Amino acid sequence: MGVVVLGSINMDLTTYVPRLPAPGETLFGSSFITVPGGKGFNQAVAAGRLGAPTQFIGRIGDDTFGKGVLALVANEPVDISGILVDPDSGTGLAVISVDEAAENAIIVISGANMAHDGREVTRTRQALQPASVLLLQMESPLEISLAAAKAARDRSATVIFDPAPAQALPPEAYQLAHVMTPNELETEVLVGFRPTGQAEAAKAAEILLERGVDTAVIKLGAQGVYYQSSSDSGFVPPFRVNAIDTVAAGDAFNGGLAVALAEGRPLAEAIRWGAAAGALATTKPGASSAMPTRAELEALLAI
Repeated sequence: MGVVVLGSINMDLTTYVPRLPAPGETLFGSSFITVPGGKGFNQAVAAGRLGAPTQFIGRIGDDTFGKGVLALVANEPVDISGILVDPDSGTGLAVISVDEAAENAIIVISGANMAHDGREVTRTRQALQPASVLLLQMESPLEISLAAAKAARDRSATVIFDPAPAQALPPEAYQLAHVMTPNELETEVLVGFRPTGQAEAAKAAEILLERGVDTAVIKLGAQGVYYQSSSDSGFVPPFRVNAIDTVAAGDAFNGGLAVALAEGRPLAEAIRWGAAAGALATTKPGASSAMPTRAELEALLAI
């Protein structure tokens, strides 16, 4: 069964610097890359490279960046027929700085990503006919994502909701999400405190479950991942890798999780797939370009 991703697609302009600049400071960087990104498209590439039939639903502008994005994404194992070219909006852009500790700072210009309307819901509904998992994020209009989540539930598809970038959510969002996957910062915005370990992650997960989420997955960065549902809970320790760039690691996690669930794997195994995919993404530069392959994932899981 396949994966559908409704969300953002950007052109990512990424610079690599010794450290992130202070306000008013100018730094010399070491290198620069231009690759497609956006949380939605990153997750679609992750799912596609990991072997799931994957369709991406989104928008770009009728501009130079949009044409560049289409040219660059054509070789990815993702069905991009669901990308609408919007003559009234610019293509989304992300300006990213990555330091030598692999930390990053990102400025996003949403453009066409925030122009989603009922046409995205219609394309998502059509794409879900053969698919079993829908991935959603927060870089496109929330009301459109929620409408797509309802369509997915009507088709008995699993809804994975990545509440990033962080913002408060209405009650309906929790009730529509089968799985919610916040990191520490996003968890703080949602529940009022930032988990620093497994015990606090468990408390946060309880709150999310009380609000209606079926499965809460709290990503603790380098500390690992805690997960909890009504019938299962556990912790996946971090995979040890040589991290050079943490951009899109969370997107890789969601892609890995989605593929495992689409293949009918148990929750504990699916969380481990997500953690391994996220770790692998930190070993390469860029966003969508850093998403791991199935062979890379299986090799890491086997260690």
